[in-house]
Amino acid sequence: MINMDPRQQFLALLLVLLLPVLCFQPCYASSVTRRFRFNLEWKKVNRLCTTKRLLTVNGQFPGPTITVNEGDDVEIKVTNRVANNTTIHWHGIKQKRTGWADGPAYVTQCPIGRGQSYTYKFTVAEQRGTLLWHAHYSWQRASVYGAFIINPRLPYPFIAPNRPIHAEIPIIFDTYTATVEYGKTYMIRVINAALGDELFFSIAKHTLTVVEVDAVYTKPFTTTAIMIAPGQTTTLLLTADQLPSDPTATFVMAATPYVTSIFPFDNSTTMGYLKYNTTGTISKVKLPENLPKMEDTKFATTFTNRIKSLASSQYPCNVPKTIDRRVITTISLNLQDCPQNKTCTGYDGKMFMASMNNQSFLRPSTSILETHYRTGLGTGSSGFPERPLNKFDYTGGNASTMNTNMEFGSRVIVVPYGTKIEIVLQGTNLLAPENHPIHIHGHNFYVVGTGFGNFDESRDPKGYNLVDPPERNTVGVPMGGWAAIRIEADNPGVWFVHCHFEPHTSWGLATGFVVQDGPLPSQRLLPPPKDLPAC
Repeated sequence: MINMDPRQQFLALLLVLLLPVLCFQPCYASSVTRRFRFNLEWKKVNRLCTTKRLLTVNGQFPGPTITVNEGDDVEIKVTNRVANNTTIHWHGIKQKRTGWADGPAYVTQCPIGRGQSYTYKFTVAEQRGTLLWHAHYSWQRASVYGAFIINPRLPYPFIAPNRPIHAEIPIIFDTYTATVEYGKTYMIRVINAALGDELFFSIAKHTLTVVEVDAVYTKPFTTTAIMIAPGQTTTLLLTADQLPSDPTATFVMAATPYVTSIFPFDNSTTMGYLKYNTTGTISKVKLPENLPKMEDTKFATTFTNRIKSLASSQYPCNVPKTIDRRVITTISLNLQDCPQNKTCTGYDGKMFMASMNNQSFLRPSTSILETHYRTGLGTGSSGFPERPLNKFDYTGGNASTMNTNMEFGSRVIVVPYGTKIEIVLQGTNLLAPENHPIHIHGHNFYVVGTGFGNFDESRDPKGYNLVDPPERNTVGVPMGGWAAIRIEADNPGVWFVHCHFEPHTSWGLATGFVVQDGPLPSQRLLPPPKDLPAC
């Protein structure tokens, strides 16, 4: 674990909420193999007059931006130059048949040890837009992360002839100032790389147009602010249409936490500045009036519900209209009885833990993908319960009177290739109700329904959106509510399913999703690479 106090981790991440990008317009290049080198190393980094020793890639914080074209083959050689183990995850890349390159430690690979190297090889197929990469070992992603930009083969569908994109704004919150020209339109790629904070973001007196989430085009819509969960990305268009009446004025860009938890949090607001090229020096600073309050669940819900798939003939919405299987799983924060002869620092002398359907995930001593490749995991061998073990009022009642002890293990969901599966993620009030951003590796999914309270299997599916639901790789399960997602399991391998709040994952809020090989060669997992690290 990185030796950083939580407040410093939080601030460091927010300072680079908006990461720089390199390509202003779609690049119409043919597919090539693009190679990168990542060296994991310690580096002293200066931020806001403070020097901190951070774990970095190539000595950079944030790490280098990877820019590729849709259809490219990618090879990234990662060399570990520190004493700690490491892995890297390419968040949102589907990894078709290349699960060995996905990155989560002990799920798809053993870690890269000290002095060792491993080359991640994969193809960026039928994906375009804004993603991210980050470490996937312990809490290393506190400082080991960066942007992953995929330039599309075809022109952006959201560009109007009278509204071309002038530039992409590289914004780094560290009293950063972006200079814009009146009347021009700019693209902003927003990445939430925080360990455990959903965020509101806005620019004073400006309207933002959402055009893409999680590297999937959306129906464009305007908004005064956005809400974005850890692991999610949002691409925005900004038209510089607000000439300041005061020649010395500027417009504040601000990000603040969206708070849904009773646990302590850092209530810092981080700021940057939008300055028109006709104005002078910055002298007046005022927080945006359109920045939501930290507990504005109404805004967060309304904003999230406005996100819809583009669902055009060129970019169709292929949501499964029918399903072969439905899994309903609780996602919970738990208190576990303290083992004998051990001191526990959680509430009432217990341990803070987390679970899905009362199963707290423990990583095995070797990777689950290797076990699956060598011996196979049958549909009846997973042991993961596909319904809550005990029905109760998940989001109500007196949680303090409940027994929240869990079972521990590495149980996973196993499905045949091509299964159309629905997973209902049911929030609970066992320890504390809060939003949970759930990320699924290896697949995008469609968020067909969300709601507050307890999911009703006979009632709620009738209100699903099966026309243009948002397509994502990370979904925020509402505080005290549920989210239903649909997936076509068309990517053989083992895929991690987990909360993108790092503390919750480390407490066990995770499971695995195993897709068996299909009958055709193109539907089977590729063999492991020769340089795959050993445990």
